[in-house]
Amino acid sequence: MSLLPIGFRVRLAPDVRVSGGGTVLTGGAPLRVLFPGAAARALLENREFSVTDRRSRALADKLLGYGIAEPVTASLPPVSPAQVTYVVPVRDRPAALERLLHSIGSGKAVVVVDDASQDPDTIAEVAARHGADYLPLAENGGPAGARNAGLSRVLTPFVVFADSDMVLDPETVPQLLRHFADPLVALAAPRILGWNPGADRGWIYRYEDSRSSLDLGARSSLVHPRAPVSWLPAACLVGRVEALGSGFSPELRVAEDVDLVWALVRDGWRVRYDASVAARHEHRRELVPWLGRKAFYGTGAHELALRHGSNVAPAVFSPWSAAAMLALLAQRRWSVPAAAALAGWTTLRLAGRLRRGPQPVVLAASLTGQGMLAALGQTSALLLRHWWPLTAVGVCVSRRIRRAALAAALADVVVEYVRTGTELDIVRFAVARRLDDLAYGAGVWLGAVRGRSLRALKPEITGRRT
Repeated sequence: MSLLPIGFRVRLAPDVRVSGGGTVLTGGAPLRVLFPGAAARALLENREFSVTDRRSRALADKLLGYGIAEPVTASLPPVSPAQVTYVVPVRDRPAALERLLHSIGSGKAVVVVDDASQDPDTIAEVAARHGADYLPLAENGGPAGARNAGLSRVLTPFVVFADSDMVLDPETVPQLLRHFADPLVALAAPRILGWNPGADRGWIYRYEDSRSSLDLGARSSLVHPRAPVSWLPAACLVGRVEALGSGFSPELRVAEDVDLVWALVRDGWRVRYDASVAARHEHRRELVPWLGRKAFYGTGAHELALRHGSNVAPAVFSPWSAAAMLALLAQRRWSVPAAAALAGWTTLRLAGRLRRGPQPVVLAASLTGQGMLAALGQTSALLLRHWWPLTAVGVCVSRRIRRAALAAALADVVVEYVRTGTELDIVRFAVARRLDDLAYGAGVWLGAVRGRSLRALKPEITGRRT
């Protein structure tokens, strides 16, 4: 296995908690508690260190693999533009293609894959004007097939996949390429923000600008199933050609990017999301096409469930958190005391496992509180997003379900409105938020019905044997 090079610099992720005078590290996904030894504590004294020998390399590799540390990309060597080829799948949309190729700039190796456009001559003219290779496909094979066709033409070590409705910032690709100084990194992606070509953006666009399905947030992350960032959109990806093999699964018309990321992670590669750089996407502005795209995304959950099992579960609970959520949903006098008792029991059990560190009860209580908040968020998502058809039936017959759904909807809107800092007023944000959930959930159920399987709708209870 390739090793991290000497000089590779890492730092603890911003959300990693250091306590007990450096004797306890808490962070990563899934959440871990580490008790570093004296040598590791010395390296981590300033939350940042460089690989200088075998011991520091082993520590850096472990912390990167746990998602507890992240690379200091500014300190990593740049990659020559000559080592990169851009692959652009397109079907019509010549104006968008023109804009993207202009943002890529001149002197770059670019392959424009025409996925059976109705007017291929116009696409060919745009590609020629920017010095790009033009690869027409006789039949429409979808984004995955088009990207694979372009990948087969790539002779450089690295490839950039960029959809035609994207605009790349000047530092987007150079910054992402620095991640590949880690020989285990197979993919890296930027944050995707909105690109607005006109003054009148409309309320759908403004909602998408703050909470797009393609925007994975302001915090960089190691990407893997069940992490805070669990996938990367193929709208803009930088990849190591050696790791990608033949590329995306060509039979998938949706969720092919999730499938690729999870397959690479399963094979031992690292995938990184870098929120410090951005690319721009032209979001949809019209209500019906926007809802259709959300539903289309939802249909991909069924195929992912067949390929990747419970990784696509709409919620993941531990036994105690599942029991606590059921108690709260019961809305009885004993509900809150029962949930509190479960949290207290979990805290005591966890404290026993953390007794190596100082103040194990305090740390255990913090971790249990995080688990409770996560469980509440996932329960809200089940009621409002993944299981909304069941919730809709339930509110017609049950006062408790009506109260639970109303409380979940209000809390969800307030939390997301504050978190995203949207320019949209809260009323229209609330409407868009619910429409977003309804459309995506409808797509999940449509995929389940077509596939005659409810696997994509089943939450998972973990840790039942431990």
